[in-house]
Amino acid sequence: MPGDETETEYQGGGRLEDVRVLIVDDDRDILESIETAFQSEGALTQSCMDGNEAVRICQEDPPDMVILDMMLPRRSGFLVLEKIKGNEDSPIVIMVTANEGRRHQAYAESLGVDKYMLKPVPLERLLDEAVRLWDLESEEDESEG
Repeated sequence: MPGDETETEYQGGGRLEDVRVLIVDDDRDILESIETAFQSEGALTQSCMDGNEAVRICQEDPPDMVILDMMLPRRSGFLVLEKIKGNEDSPIVIMVTANEGRRHQAYAESLGVDKYMLKPVPLERLLDEAVRLWDLESEEDESEG
């Protein structure tokens, strides 16, 4: 929906400096909290509140990383995950959910999620996991180059 998308650049430095992160959650408070935390680590953030918009953004201007809620309007996090993890250059995806079912985690893993985390996720833990995954990705890119 127009107006639900924001993009912010943080001039700072940090563990995620210049990493392009898309944050997808239908709860504005959670969205803003995650966005602020990632910006504090130097990430370039973009956010949206529904699954269709997330897919559109990923197709038009793919981010380096996606923080993805499972329960979203218009298209579930699973359907978003299926769309954005379908190619070689797909972004790192961390799925966050309040659903504790092992079946959901197994399904997300089968679709290629990089990390599945249960809400409430402490922001520091989410950031640490994002940094860990980004460092792994960077190491793989360097070893291939």
